[in-house]
Amino acid sequence: MKKVYIVIVNWNGWRDTVECLESLLALNYSPYTVVICDNGSRDESLHKLRDWMEEREIDWAEYTAAEAETGGIPSWDHPFVLIRTGENLGFAGGNNVALRYALSRDDFGWAWLLNNDTVVDPGALSALVRRIDEKPSAGMCGSTLRYYGRRDKVQAYGGGHYCSWVGLPWHYGRFAPPWFKADPAAAERSMNYVEGASLLVSREFLREVGLMCEDYFLYFEEADWANRAQGRFTLAYAPESVVYHKVGRSIGTRSNPRKKSYTCDYFNVRNRILFTRRYYPKALPAVSLVLLGAMLLRVLLLKFDRAAMIWKLLFGEGTGGLPSAREPRR
Repeated sequence: MKKVYIVIVNWNGWRDTVECLESLLALNYSPYTVVICDNGSRDESLHKLRDWMEEREIDWAEYTAAEAETGGIPSWDHPFVLIRTGENLGFAGGNNVALRYALSRDDFGWAWLLNNDTVVDPGALSALVRRIDEKPSAGMCGSTLRYYGRRDKVQAYGGGHYCSWVGLPWHYGRFAPPWFKADPAAAERSMNYVEGASLLVSREFLREVGLMCEDYFLYFEEADWANRAQGRFTLAYAPESVVYHKVGRSIGTRSNPRKKSYTCDYFNVRNRILFTRRYYPKALPAVSLVLLGAMLLRVLLLKFDRAAMIWKLLFGEGTGGLPSAREPRR
C-alpha cells in the first residue's frame, strides 16, 4: 500500500503542534510519515519539537527546505521528518515545501494536509483513504471538522460552497444543530472546495493540477486548488474522519471583526478581491459592494486603520499592487 505523508505547517505554535502530533501517534492507519514544516518560527518551536521527538524516542530526520525538496536522503525512511524553511512562506508555501518532499519519494500515495491546531480521532486517516479509494474521480477528500472547545458543534462537513457574489465560503453544516446528521452525498453535491484544516490529496491530483498557489499567503488556497481541478477531479467527504479544530489559534482568526487580528483581516479582504478577479470577474462589483459594507462596519467599530486598509485594497495603490494570478512553482 502506498504511504500517506501527513503534512503539518508550524509557525510559532509548538504547543498546538505537539498536541496534534500526540493524537497522530494513536492513528490506526499504516503506513504514514509525518512531515512537520517549520515556517521560520521566531519562538522556540524548533527546539521544543526536537525535544518532543527525543522524549518520545521517535526516529526522525531533519532537513532544510532545499534538502527536503529534492527528497532528502533517499535511503532514509524515517516516520517523522522536520523541515526548516528558514522564513515564513505562508500556508501554501509551507505546505508546498513538504509536498515537494513527498512527491520526490517513491512510496508516496497521498498527502494529508492537517492544520497544526487540530487533534484527530484514531480512525480519521483510515476513513479519508477509504473514501477517496471508493470514489476514483476524487482528488481531494475532507473530514468532519468539529470545534475543539465545543465538540458537539460542527465547523464543516468536509468543505462547503464558495458564493462568488459575496466572495465568501459557506461551510456545509456550519450552523447545524448538535442532533443533525449530515448526508454525505448531499455534502459532496454542495461542496466546491474542501476545508483545508484537514484535506487528503492524491498523488495523481498533485501531478496533474499542481501544488497550491502561493499568491494568497493565507486563506483561499484550497478554494483556488479546487477551482483549478474542475473538470479533472471531483471532491469527496469522509464523515467518519473526525478532526477537532481550534480555529486560527496562531493568527487570530475570528468571525467577529472586533476580535480579528490585523493580519487575518488584511488577507481575508485582499484574497477575496484576488480570488474574485481570477475566477469570477463578473462578480467583482458585487463583492466590492459587500467589502464597502465591511469597511463601514469597521468605521462603526472605531477600527479606522482597518477601514483605510479595505479602501486601499479596493481603490488605492493596493489595487494595482495585488499579485497577478500565477501557477505555483512545482
